[in-house]
Amino acid sequence: MQNKGLVKLFAVLFGLVSIYQLSFTFKNNQIDNAAKTYAESKYNDSEDINDAEVHYIDSLANVEAFNIGIASFTGKEVKEKSMNLGLDLKGGLNVILQISVKDILVGLSNKSKDPAFNKALLDAEEIQKDAQESYLESFFAAWENVKGDQNLASPDIFANKDLDGIIDNSMSDSEVKSKLEEKVDESIISAFEVLRKRIDQFGVTSPNIQRLGNSGRVLVELPGVKDIKRATQLITTTAQLQFWDVDNGQALGDFFALTNETLKSKLGLNEKEDATETQDSTTVDSTVDDLLGDTSTDSTATNQVNPLFDLLGPPRSGGMLGLKLEDKETLQSYLVMDEVKANLPADARYTKFAFGLPTVDAETGLEYVDLYTLKGNRDDEPELSGGVVTNASQSYTQTNRPSVSMQMNAQGSKIWEEITGRASAQGTQIAIVLDDIVYSAPTASSGPISGGNTEISGNFTVKEAEDLANVLRAGKLPARAEIVQADQVGPSLGKEAIDSGSKSFLIALTLVLLWMIMYYGKAGVFANIALLLNILLIFGVLSGLGAVLTLPGLAGIVLTIGMSVDANVLIFERIREELGKGKSQKESVKDGFANALSSILDANITTGLTALILFVFGTGPIKGFATTLLIGIITSLFTAIFITRLLVDWYVNSGKKLDFSTSITKNLFKNNKINFISKRKVAYVVSGILILVSLGSLFTNKLDQGIDFVGGRTYQVRFVGAVSSEKVAEDLTAVFESVEVKTIGSDNQLKISTKYKVNENSVEADEDVKMTLFEGLKPYLPVGETFKDFSEAKNDVGIVLSSKVSPTIADDIKKESLLAVLGSLLVVFLYILFRFKKWQFSIGAVAAVFHDVIIVLGIFSLLYKIMPFSMEIDQAFIAAILTVIGYSLNDTVVVFDRIREELAEKGGFKGGKNINSAINSTLSRTLNTSLTTLVVLLAMFLLGAESLRGLLFALIVGVVVGTYSSVFIATPLMYDTLKNKGIAPPKEEEDNN
Repeated sequence: MQNKGLVKLFAVLFGLVSIYQLSFTFKNNQIDNAAKTYAESKYNDSEDINDAEVHYIDSLANVEAFNIGIASFTGKEVKEKSMNLGLDLKGGLNVILQISVKDILVGLSNKSKDPAFNKALLDAEEIQKDAQESYLESFFAAWENVKGDQNLASPDIFANKDLDGIIDNSMSDSEVKSKLEEKVDESIISAFEVLRKRIDQFGVTSPNIQRLGNSGRVLVELPGVKDIKRATQLITTTAQLQFWDVDNGQALGDFFALTNETLKSKLGLNEKEDATETQDSTTVDSTVDDLLGDTSTDSTATNQVNPLFDLLGPPRSGGMLGLKLEDKETLQSYLVMDEVKANLPADARYTKFAFGLPTVDAETGLEYVDLYTLKGNRDDEPELSGGVVTNASQSYTQTNRPSVSMQMNAQGSKIWEEITGRASAQGTQIAIVLDDIVYSAPTASSGPISGGNTEISGNFTVKEAEDLANVLRAGKLPARAEIVQADQVGPSLGKEAIDSGSKSFLIALTLVLLWMIMYYGKAGVFANIALLLNILLIFGVLSGLGAVLTLPGLAGIVLTIGMSVDANVLIFERIREELGKGKSQKESVKDGFANALSSILDANITTGLTALILFVFGTGPIKGFATTLLIGIITSLFTAIFITRLLVDWYVNSGKKLDFSTSITKNLFKNNKINFISKRKVAYVVSGILILVSLGSLFTNKLDQGIDFVGGRTYQVRFVGAVSSEKVAEDLTAVFESVEVKTIGSDNQLKISTKYKVNENSVEADEDVKMTLFEGLKPYLPVGETFKDFSEAKNDVGIVLSSKVSPTIADDIKKESLLAVLGSLLVVFLYILFRFKKWQFSIGAVAAVFHDVIIVLGIFSLLYKIMPFSMEIDQAFIAAILTVIGYSLNDTVVVFDRIREELAEKGGFKGGKNINSAINSTLSRTLNTSLTTLVVLLAMFLLGAESLRGLLFALIVGVVVGTYSSVFIATPLMYDTLKNKGIAPPKEEEDNN
């Protein structure tokens, strides 16, 4: 092998980088464990423990928490660099939100009463039930059917005052459509930004929010979130943009001083005993004194704490006062106290306190936030709300500095002129507030602004100006954000998944390592070293990319163990063949690696193609599965082709003997002469029967379609003791009308599925269904169990997992899954045609895949009613099917690759002689790889998480059927479709009789 030095360098560098990346995960785990230990030592209540954990972790956010000698990192940086655990491993909330494009269109039309327009909106909703297109496209199609002589540019629809200058009544429908696409896209972006800001403020570790394509759907993942109800309300509440007058603070001087004294008394703070800790109140930051002005309260006393002033400092971005972000909750708790509110002067008794966006101090790295005092009123209503904003965009001032241009409608323009005039005369600010957060507080230095067109300038970056424009546009956004798909996993279930997944992973890995040593001796040790490096690289790459590790992702990693073994098996088997021909060790190693390369590449590329399609079409955990599979394929190729070669070359070049076998396996599968082609008709009959039984069951017994494909809500509920699924189903039918109850895993755990209120996606509907479930299950729950305890699975009793899929998105998932399977088959057909140059090879491979998929589906159809684990057809099952396709093709391609080689060396098919020779020569590899993969899968199936049983069972069946079909279906079908099969020599016939 050339460039050994370069390979060594890459291996060392990749290994060190992986260890570096994973070190943050280990440190983060240490911090989390320390936080848990601290919290549990202080409190007994679960909520107090959770709060204490969060506070502990937050306290390390901006201080050094990890030092590696050459660099140090804060707690926040450690958290950001550590591996992200998915919902199923950490617990939390995963939702897909549908931003209502219908609401956006209604808002853009100024709530038009036009009958044709409203009929088109309703018809578009009906079209959406069976369509893959966006709502906007469905609306355009519906409009064409009902519009008559009207145009979208009618003054009664979109050529209104709010869209003046954007749409006029001379435009054609196609021109209006183009403008509407822009405006709808702007509105979705605005809603997305509002959601992102809200989630950032929520303080969830490693949140993930992304827009799904060009649709109005947004994926939100909140791993580890504890307060699910608050989180769902946070992400579904319509944005509230408001404009408030900012108080200049002078009238509140006495308030702050009195409040400081009030807090001393209320909190029971006495004089500090330790002189070294004394703080003279006269040393309170001079900026605070300047802002508060003269106060009537004596502040000359010494040796006292100042509960309010100790938190406050100078403003950072235009507010009245500044404080550390970590002190924000403390200050909020002070300001809502009745005793504190009583200190407000009569003319400022309705004052509102609000906070700005966090800013980071460049020198210390600490986060600060500004406090604003807003002029409130009795009704707590702003003088001007965001509904009057018709448009906003990022622009530039005359001096080419980033700014924001904002336009208002006629009603808003009039009030805006009054507000800006007042602010200009008084020299005060106007706060732009979204969701109670002050995004900007500009002044009106040039006097009152008339006409409604305003340029907001300041010390903005382009990104900050774009964000503010999005916020202002969100004020016009009347769109609801409904949860159309949701998964909620309790932390206990996530911990169990990690424990069981880790245990099964280690056991499977140990078995594989032992098998390789038992089968290949010292060469197996080298393969094992490459395998362990492969696993290190996979986790390192996942951590470095910021990818999310999910439970299916862990299954994907385990599967790559089998693939990594497969590559080494292919290499070692070829080396053994070369040694059997009498070649020297060095020559055999060289030729063995060279001859195996084609098969390894073809096998991994076909599997990689199916994984890529799964990555494109999948979401959430399924995308995680595809991600780890893709990474595993790349790292497996690197370690098998280069690292194993490096180790083998080193050993052989040192003059030592390497047999690539042990005394037990030396002659195993050697000199096989099985006539597989002659047995193909028996295989056709067996497969025909299996396919007929499978199809019969699929048409009669059908499949157990999960809510991913039919819509509904599913809850996994745990009880103190064993419960009868039949009795629970009987009781719940009385309240849900339609319900399905299954025992899943242990007899104290049920999976309950219902279509009750399936078409309602509001948070209120979700809570109502959950409450109905709680009432129906009360006889089986501990006495005194509350709804809150039940919802949060307190003491591991109650809902440990819940999922929801609306019928619309279920239909989309079903179609996307079908496209994923058909797409993978088409891509693989074309790849095999390209590689093997004969369509017969493609037909054989694809026919074998169809054979495998039908049998796997048939087995699921036959057994789902009697198996003690869930065999639902959901997205995870589709991941399993695509993996089966990839695995089956992997096997088939290895056989085909050897057939191609035999044909080139020995000339022609010779009546199947060379095909038999190729299958026999790959039999050791086929069985070896299948056995190691099955060992891995069985270990995870028996010891792994309950939620993965269905997926793993499909993979186990797929491996067995795929191994069989590559030999007895794909190859015979390829042979039978040949026109020129050649004639077998007489000796071949004699040998086979």
